[in-house]
Amino acid sequence: MSEYLVIRLRQNSLVEWILVDSDGTQLSDPSTGTLVDASTAAGDCSVIALVPATDVLLTSVHIPARSSTKIRKALPFALEEDLAEDIENLHFAVGARQENNSLPVAVVSNEIMAGWMTALNDAGIEPVIVAAENHGLSKIPGTMSLLVDGEIVMFNDGGNADFVMQDVKPSDVLTIAGQLDQSNDEAEGSLRHLLVFCSAVEDEALSYDWLALRNELSSVDVNVLPDGVLPKLAVTVAAGHGINLLQGEYGRKTEYGTMLRPWKAAAVLLLGLAMVGLLTKGAAYQELTQNKVALQSQFVREYRQIRPNDTREIIDPAATVNSLRQGANASGAPQVFLPSLRELSAAIAANSDARIEVISYRAGIIDLRLTVPDVATLDNIQKAIAASGRFQSSIQSTDQVADKINGRMQIKGGGS
Repeated sequence: MSEYLVIRLRQNSLVEWILVDSDGTQLSDPSTGTLVDASTAAGDCSVIALVPATDVLLTSVHIPARSSTKIRKALPFALEEDLAEDIENLHFAVGARQENNSLPVAVVSNEIMAGWMTALNDAGIEPVIVAAENHGLSKIPGTMSLLVDGEIVMFNDGGNADFVMQDVKPSDVLTIAGQLDQSNDEAEGSLRHLLVFCSAVEDEALSYDWLALRNELSSVDVNVLPDGVLPKLAVTVAAGHGINLLQGEYGRKTEYGTMLRPWKAAAVLLLGLAMVGLLTKGAAYQELTQNKVALQSQFVREYRQIRPNDTREIIDPAATVNSLRQGANASGAPQVFLPSLRELSAAIAANSDARIEVISYRAGIIDLRLTVPDVATLDNIQKAIAASGRFQSSIQSTDQVADKINGRMQIKGGGS
């Protein structure tokens, strides 16, 4: 939970401030003084500055781009036709995208924005948030909210309509917002609720206006603010509502030098360790390369002694060794094919009614398909082959074809 000193800038040299937390809890009573007084009161707390709502235009725009950089570049041109002043003289800030895909936007004169920042910085204040004060009036879906502060009336309809007017009554504001010009059928089909915030003096002065509005709306709930409007505005903005004007050229710059200074010694040690590791690996690689060249030279010399007439370049020593072993018949693999054929021939000779239909050999395994008069003959052949102890023989399958047996047998080396 973070604590904030919320400073409300006024049109004169005096400001108001109050201490709140990010949960929307008021931690102190409101105070009034100069910006220097507020800077002293801030201490180590982060500062939020609320600027006059009459100087900030709040609107919304539809921009399909998702990149924040592209959105900031497109904003001025998307709103250019709706603004009376040249876009070069204006500062634009954008809020979080809404459910209807629109983007809330705050627009303020560069001159006014620069004046606020200069005044704050001259007092030694670096705010983390600068927001229009009417962002402190919460938006409640389905409910109109209105705050009266002297001559100023802040209003939002719980949706996209959000504006401030001076020297008007609340009923005039609702008329301008189009909330009091509905037909009887439209009024009966909708529930229109108004939530009002004001001081006790303003509540009494506007009592007739409240009475008139209660006749027009479904409900009017007037909340009296005993400590003024600042506590109401401050806790809402501190809880994360509103558009932060500190964007673009006014955005906070990350001071990487200050951030990295405490890690300077560790970074130097890490860099040194990395360099030592690279040097060690480089030396090891160089040694391995030299050993490889020496072994290749030795292998070539010995190979030339075995095959002096082969002067080809030797690229794969392992393949060359395999070629030598195969040529010398020294692979070490057990001989299966010819000896197994001898055993098979003897077994067939002992069972003269048997006939070999198909024989195949692959990877040290012989597969046979035989025709025999009965299963007993096939079993005799299998046992005769296995009797030598040099081979394993197994019957894979038998099928009755007319009066003969079509059998499949497998022979492989390594008797039990």
